Amino acid sequence: MRLLVGCVLVLALAGCTDDGDEAPVDRAFTDGPAAMPSPSATALAPSTRPLGFAVNARRPALALTAEQARRLQRGEITNWRELGQPSGRLRVDDRTGDLAHLPMDTVAVVVAEAATPAVRMATVDGVDPVRDPAAYPIQVQGPPPAEVTTVTIVGDIMLGRRVTGLPVLAPMSERLASADITVGNLESTLSDDGEPTQGGDSFHAPPAVRRDLRAAGFDALSLANNHAGDYGDRALVQTVDRLRAGGLPTFGAGRDLAEARRPVVLERDGVRFGLLGFNAIGETPEAAPGQPGAVSVSMPPRTGPLDRAELDRVLADVRRLSRRVDAVVVLPHWGTQYTHRPDPIQHQVARELVRAGADLVVGGHPHWVQGAEQIGDALVVHSLGNFTFDMTEPQTREGLVLEATFSGGRVVAADFVPYRMGADLAPRVVPLAKAASILDPFWELSSLAATR
Repeated sequence: MRLLVGCVLVLALAGCTDDGDEAPVDRAFTDGPAAMPSPSATALAPSTRPLGFAVNARRPALALTAEQARRLQRGEITNWRELGQPSGRLRVDDRTGDLAHLPMDTVAVVVAEAATPAVRMATVDGVDPVRDPAAYPIQVQGPPPAEVTTVTIVGDIMLGRRVTGLPVLAPMSERLASADITVGNLESTLSDDGEPTQGGDSFHAPPAVRRDLRAAGFDALSLANNHAGDYGDRALVQTVDRLRAGGLPTFGAGRDLAEARRPVVLERDGVRFGLLGFNAIGETPEAAPGQPGAVSVSMPPRTGPLDRAELDRVLADVRRLSRRVDAVVVLPHWGTQYTHRPDPIQHQVARELVRAGADLVVGGHPHWVQGAEQIGDALVVHSLGNFTFDMTEPQTREGLVLEATFSGGRVVAADFVPYRMGADLAPRVVPLAKAASILDPFWELSSLAATR
């Protein structure tokens, strides 16, 4: 195995040079980014990219020192206890593909840009090769990685009844604000200017919560859900206007069908992200010409058989948007409440969204965490659970924050951060050792990473 890994490094460093070309300089295990070359040397300096160490995404995060990384490269570490994890056989592999089936006992040496959500990339001396490729100390010759963008998505946000704005958002605000883009699904109107349409389950919050949402780090909000219409058409339009006036662009609902279908496009360091949403649960009126409401797709289990025309309209929007942006993110409101298991129709619609051009699909409404899957290069998460809500069942007071890392327009990493709400209904991160009730059903119903 030591020889095999060594060959991988030589091949990566050699690139595609012809026989007889001078071998490039080995920059593996440097102390950080190379010093800035002189102008005369710039044209001759080879470009580099990080060489990382991947483990199955179901394993705990792996933090290596440079010395441990050297020893792994040479095949000298054969037990996980040498890396601070429970004892067991450790193998090193140089696989360049099929990371979705990386065995639990294996560390794969891979170019970091080949990573997928099926694996976790180890840090070396505290630096993540995917999130901070320029500072990562292990570099090999090759084209430099694409621009990195971090996108955080949370589940259902209800800021009404006993849930208040800033107090419940504050414990997570630093984490949310640290991402380049943070998005959530807001299930509250910012107006009660109308009759409640769902009785005691009609949710509204004071307009001031838009400042709390901005202060907590949110950059955009989906209103494609079954509560955006809780106080009628006028309140829905006021909610959209108030959020946008407060610096929070919205998508998935609006004063008419054209506005509801209009995507939000956010650009970070030259990479453009497009956001779309749709509601498959009903209750909020379906947006139409001259009719406020949400983009709607009728489908099981709540709104009848799949309406092919409505889904095709959404797919056309995804295709159109994919030609304008580098990555398309879709937030559907779908599924059965109070279950960890996605409905079969969710898998079907997710595949169609991905074929149309979606790169990340993150669902809401079940109020419990549901599983995830990778379809091609795209990531689908069926439900992250409630982010904040005043429901009382234990599963409705816990969930996952998705922290996705994009290289250019492709998802290369996904961290699923568990949390629970306290008596104050504020979500707080839970240590992995205490998160079994959240993570076990999530991984059981996910097809991201192998279990062997």
